[in-house]
Amino acid sequence: QVQLVDAGGGLVQAGGSLRLSCAASGRTSGSYTMGWFRQAPGKEREFVAALSRSGITTAYADSVKGRFTISRDNAKNTMYLQMNSLKPEDTAVYYCAADSGSGRYYSATMLRLESLYEYWGQGTQVTVSS
Repeated sequence: QVQLVDAGGGLVQAGGSLRLSCAASGRTSGSYTMGWFRQAPGKEREFVAALSRSGITTAYADSVKGRFTISRDNAKNTMYLQMNSLKPEDTAVYYCAADSGSGRYYSATMLRLESLYEYWGQGTQVTVSS
């Protein structure tokens, strides 16, 4: 089992940058496929980005491709989401997530599925002002 603590949110002007982090405790984060999702007020939670245990396979939502970069440092049991060129529509609570740690391989398409993830962080608020 793993516990996830996400952090790094805040208030930023449009065009600015933030870096979110997700610290994993319990089993090492290298055992898990991990990702980021977000939920804006009045909307359903949506996929943002994800990467495989090795970090080789990644997936991004079209709305963030080219602006956001997901990465992980397994030695630090931490995953990151570097968010650049932020837009007001990026405003949401961001959640990190991890799968069951089964070691299964997932394609980039499968990484987008919310049902794949078993463990969730508590969320961190990102607000982008215009």
